[in-house]
Amino acid sequence: MKILMASSEAVPFAKTGGLADAVSALSIALAKLGHEVKIAIPRYYNVDREPLTKLEGEMGVPVGGFEEWCAVYYTNMPGSPTKNPVEVFFIDHEIFFGRDGIYGTPSEPDFIDNPRRFTFFSRAVFQLCHKIRWFPDVVHAHDWPSALVPVYLKYALRNGPFEKTVSVLTIHNLGYQGVYHKDNFHYTGLGWNVFYEGGFEDWNMLNLLKAGIYSADRLNTVSETYCEETKQQAGGFRLDGPLRYRSANYRGILNGVDTDVWNPQKDSYIPKPFSAGELSGKAAAKAELQKFFGLAQDPDVPVIGMITRLTGQKGVGELFGPGYGSAYSICRDMNINFVVLGSGEAWCEHELQSLSSRLSNFRAVIGYKEELSHLIEAGSDFFLMPSRYEPCGLNQMYSLIYGTPPIVRRTGGLVDTVQNYDEATGGGTGFMFDDLTPQAIYNTVGWAVWAYYNRKEHIDAMRKRGMQHDFSWEKSAKKYVDMYKDAGVKKSAAQKTAAAIAPDSAPKKKTAEKRPSKK
Repeated sequence: MKILMASSEAVPFAKTGGLADAVSALSIALAKLGHEVKIAIPRYYNVDREPLTKLEGEMGVPVGGFEEWCAVYYTNMPGSPTKNPVEVFFIDHEIFFGRDGIYGTPSEPDFIDNPRRFTFFSRAVFQLCHKIRWFPDVVHAHDWPSALVPVYLKYALRNGPFEKTVSVLTIHNLGYQGVYHKDNFHYTGLGWNVFYEGGFEDWNMLNLLKAGIYSADRLNTVSETYCEETKQQAGGFRLDGPLRYRSANYRGILNGVDTDVWNPQKDSYIPKPFSAGELSGKAAAKAELQKFFGLAQDPDVPVIGMITRLTGQKGVGELFGPGYGSAYSICRDMNINFVVLGSGEAWCEHELQSLSSRLSNFRAVIGYKEELSHLIEAGSDFFLMPSRYEPCGLNQMYSLIYGTPPIVRRTGGLVDTVQNYDEATGGGTGFMFDDLTPQAIYNTVGWAVWAYYNRKEHIDAMRKRGMQHDFSWEKSAKKYVDMYKDAGVKKSAAQKTAAAIAPDSAPKKKTAEKRPSKK
């Protein structure tokens, strides 16, 4: 198949969260299966043009009754197959994307022109196909920034070279929908009938993700349990109705893990490699972790690790809320070490620093460090994720791979990846709780610590059991291929003849163009 990924993020070029990891890893996995995959993303200010190759000529994008002009750069995705590389194309519009931040900055968290920025990007995806004379079987959009891609395909471009193209929309986090004033709709260039027919209308506002949900040929989210949760009022963020309406074409596909990066047997960030059959390297990582945080290097004291964004979604209020959260009581009452790596809301960052100064067994680093994140996963005895909701979650999978039983709330992808501990048999791979309350977190951490001190053989078995899980992207990629086929992909776009190409919707070119060659 020919597959075009449309995304606002992709590692290593632009990242704010798991979306970037998923898009790149899925693309590489599909390429390894033999499919021809390209990625389109904006060229943000932090993406250096120097190592990229520029396509000849500028590209016109019809929006709002006129054309916006931009440049296009491309390169190969690092880590993709040499014989079948994933090409990454960058839409270069200086006014829209030549600035700090992807969606906003600390002083302006949500850029006022975001609806225009990503409307332009979504329309530019199709002009890119014209420019390089490459027309996909599947155009795969990710989250609200590219949710207009299936809308444009359905209402404006499903003819000529895109006649047999199908659209897929992946929802990575339903909590972010792209809701803006409806005055921005005219910039799409679509008729006002589409505003209502296409699902844009949201209490007299414009909802980009909702429109994508109505328009995509197939929908999915990043775990089976989260798929079901989003169809319920409690987890649907007001879009549970549209998702129930589309339920026949909506499914959950669990994200995978990049096992070339997250693998204790070849991880260069940890002191010594280890495996389920030889865990001495995990003990070495624990000693190094305690040393890094200035904690007593005692192999008998369990270390609880946490790597997180400090936001309400992650349950940080119930854990760290001043005078309310349970973290202080956990460290005061239990013989443990507790280490945290994260950044986010200012109050929480301040509280972490306060706890570090008041407790001898609690330490925190504000920010994110790749090396430290690997050391925490490898050196901790338990990994805490008290999420309010979790579409998929990656850290619990990293933890299982590194022999670190997770302590998690029973929600979303955490349900699909962690099996609750059974005291009677020693079964399971982690510890789970239901209610997001300080007391529930305290009790479940206490349960895990009790097992550590009193059921060591159970903990050892849980570690080895978790390390045997297969979270590779190949499994997930095959499920995406099945979804593409289910959407109606039957033959490769390569079989379309040049006569079938109708460049009517492409703007007049200012200069000659050429098809980029693969590096």
